[in-house]
Amino acid sequence: MIERLYQEAILNQARAAVGAGRLDTADGSATVDNPLCGDRVTIDIVMDGDRVATIGHKVRGCILCEAAASIIGARAIGLSAADLHSLADAMNRMLRDGGSLPPEWPDLAVFEPVRPIASRHECVLLPFQALDRALGDAGA
Repeated sequence: MIERLYQEAILNQARAAVGAGRLDTADGSATVDNPLCGDRVTIDIVMDGDRVATIGHKVRGCILCEAAASIIGARAIGLSAADLHSLADAMNRMLRDGGSLPPEWPDLAVFEPVRPIASRHECVLLPFQALDRALGDAGA
């Protein structure tokens, strides 16, 4: 089971670390912790109106957290706050209830093997929660 969970696609996303690093200035920033495992994700964003112009993240966590943050870093630029709030909801539904993911985010399918392992859901969702809070902090 562990081999399936940490498949090559997830490892590649984590290694890519797109958007890794804190931003010097940000319109919104949020840090979210998982007290059960010690994972911590910080997301910084700069907005251009209602759209994300720049994103940065710092992850102290497992490969699942790192991969999710990297996918967000690669795909969130140019998207609206509403789109990203919906994405966080869709990711949550996919993991918890088997809901479908938005077709414009095909890379998130790498997390489907996590679905039956409820104890690892939070690892994937932590970057989405931090993004959601950073958007709120930015007033978006």
